[in-house]
Amino acid sequence: MTICGRLLAAVLLLLTPIAASAQEFPTKPIRLIVPFPPGGPNDIIARVIGQKISELVKQPIIVDNRAGQGGVLGTDAVAKAAPDGYTVAIASAGALAISPSMEKVAYDTLKDLAPVTLVATVPEMLVVATDVPAKNMSELVALAKAQPGKLNFASSGPGSLPHLACELFKLTAKIDIVHVPYRGAAPAVNDLLGRQVQMTFLDLPVILPQIKAGTLRPIALGGRERAPTAPDVPTTTEAGMPDLIIENWYGMVAPAGTPPAIITRLNMIATEAMADPAVKAKLAEQGLTLAGDTPEHFRDFIAADIRKWAKVIEDAGVVTAK
Repeated sequence: MTICGRLLAAVLLLLTPIAASAQEFPTKPIRLIVPFPPGGPNDIIARVIGQKISELVKQPIIVDNRAGQGGVLGTDAVAKAAPDGYTVAIASAGALAISPSMEKVAYDTLKDLAPVTLVATVPEMLVVATDVPAKNMSELVALAKAQPGKLNFASSGPGSLPHLACELFKLTAKIDIVHVPYRGAAPAVNDLLGRQVQMTFLDLPVILPQIKAGTLRPIALGGRERAPTAPDVPTTTEAGMPDLIIENWYGMVAPAGTPPAIITRLNMIATEAMADPAVKAKLAEQGLTLAGDTPEHFRDFIAADIRKWAKVIEDAGVVTAK
């Protein structure tokens, strides 16, 4: 045998155990980190999909809620975990694509984490209080331009997706509206209902009850298509703003350095779980659209979102804690 032949044989021998272990994976419980408290979208996704994954692989999936700093602490926990596939997370746009541009975080999303799959997306909806004399996008923009700096918008906090969504709205429409930050979506919605603030972008499921009740007025949906749960609300593209695509998203990530064969196996298992009709139905009830993706495309998706929001932060002059 030639030297090259011996080297090739040695490499194949080294790779064989990895391939075999990937086929057998998992052989023990998987810890699924949720970077938020129980009850939110990340938690619901993790528990619904985790239960199905457990059925498929015949191993327990242990949901571990690690709340704090808008998802940053839990995301950092998975970044620092052993890269063996037995610790993964359901993380979202805030911690993966926005926080690194807004504040100092201990991880680099693209260097310290290994994308597994995009799991679900949910559109943000632009709504106004019922006393705002605008029934569509053109009327709202005209109203804002007629009184610069007089209208305001609520958000769930500085640097949150609703905050940056409205900053992008300001840049796109070339209007001057004032940011009013709140500590979470609930108090923002309460003041919208009380007509203390005029508008906001929020996850569709959060404000759908108020829209159906007629206590908030929908203007446009930030998704690429109309929502089945709000079919009469036009998309931002239909409203004349194709660049105003605002979607929250949730994906599975593992620690960087996890063997590619294990990432492929995790992706395959998660994809199979997401294809289950019962899983689709349960998450559709939450206004979530299941996605599914390859690890490579999900990495590109995250990178594009990081660039998008970093540019909005810079162009809008948003104050950061970096």
